Amino acid sequence: MITKTKKHKLVKEFQTHDTDSGSAQVQIALLTQRIKELSAHLRKNPKDNHSRRGLLKIVNQRRRLLKFLQRVDEKAYNTITRKLTLKKFKKAVLSVDAEKRVEKNAEPK
Repeated sequence: MITKTKKHKLVKEFQTHDTDSGSAQVQIALLTQRIKELSAHLRKNPKDNHSRRGLLKIVNQRRRLLKFLQRVDEKAYNTITRKLTLKKFKKAVLSVDAEKRVEKNAEPK
């Protein structure tokens, strides 16, 4: 569990303005800390399937927030992935040729 002081430090480090406590950057930082702590717990307790399920839910929530941040503010996305040393997602953008192929294949013959 994240202590109050750790949480306060993370919020201070990643907040976008003085009263910010719930932006995507802050949520991603807090979720990353929880993921680290749960991963350490699961290394000690490999049969704890309830915690494993919770970890998977947290990882997916962070993934969705990262994709949102990448779509909305690429600069903030790059900054937070660098600070937290997270893998970057590839942008899922179809090229013009790929869009034409998809449209062509969708037509009935």
